[in-house]
Amino acid sequence: MILLWIFVAAFVVVFDRRAARHRAETKVRALAVDIVDSLRDETLVSSDAVRRWIAGSKIATVGVPLAEVDLAGIEQAILRNGFVERANAYVTYDGELRVEVSQRRPLLRLLVDGYDCYVTADGFVFPAPRSASAYVPVVTGSYAPPVPPKYVGRVEDHIASRVAESEARIVEMQYEKVPLFQSDKAVEDSLRSVRRMRIKKGLFESHDHFDERVAALRARKADLRRDYRYRQREIERKLDAVTARQDAERENQKKLRKRYEDFLKLINFVSCIEEDSFWRAEIVQIVVSTMSSGDPEIELVPRAGDHTVLLGSLDDVDEKLERLLSFYENGLRNIGWESFRTISVKYKGQVVCTK
Repeated sequence: MILLWIFVAAFVVVFDRRAARHRAETKVRALAVDIVDSLRDETLVSSDAVRRWIAGSKIATVGVPLAEVDLAGIEQAILRNGFVERANAYVTYDGELRVEVSQRRPLLRLLVDGYDCYVTADGFVFPAPRSASAYVPVVTGSYAPPVPPKYVGRVEDHIASRVAESEARIVEMQYEKVPLFQSDKAVEDSLRSVRRMRIKKGLFESHDHFDERVAALRARKADLRRDYRYRQREIERKLDAVTARQDAERENQKKLRKRYEDFLKLINFVSCIEEDSFWRAEIVQIVVSTMSSGDPEIELVPRAGDHTVLLGSLDDVDEKLERLLSFYENGLRNIGWESFRTISVKYKGQVVCTK
């Protein structure tokens, strides 16, 4: 057994040295790009685009010894494009550099003011590439997503980062209160000292002179109390101002989280549409605007008929779509698809139509 293990160890060492020598002597003879999971009918990533990204990174490939190829650099150059989900670069024994690229599968396209980006089902946002497009539902309108226009990444990560920054500002503001608390304590101590101020009547002091001294002390104590009370009010005012700024930060956090929740509702709504063969074929465009409450409001542009559907908020969308489908089947089929200009299912248990 000892001899066997010695033989195995020697074989591993020799093989490793031969492999290292082979990688140092063999040069890359070709570059092969494989898009491993193309979309149904179109692709956001092409082999030519990947080759351009590699060339633009200035990383040497063909003609370079296998051991000197910067595989990690090639992967990073490809992953800088937001619509790429994974990239794997490796070299084969015979000298071929292979790059496998997996692209993200978008769920919807945001085409609102300042935004032209794709969104995946898990909330990853990336700008729409100029050279290609995917056939997915288009969201238009005045809706403002909870991320900047050129943002690339998960919306959840952006929200978490913004909340963390806000929390850091709240902590900084709390430190601003420390000297104010110290000043307030010093004023309280001074007030207690004023309350303890007393005078004693001299042994041969007349009553009139003592009364004058008492009156002067009372006047001085009153002046000191007014001064210290004013200082206290100023300190309280400054503390209230810092607290108001902290409360404003917390309110901004709530609004930010609410916008993220609405964004998730929009993703879930589009997922619901895409999972249903009828609605996937029927809905041409999704128009999203913002209500006075700040909630998103949905308007659908169907393929059949000459009307628009007012869906309202993103609450109870399954019930609203069921109500709309029932009206399609039992109403419009009998009176005609061109009978109404708008069909509203915003209100529970109702279908309101206008001509």
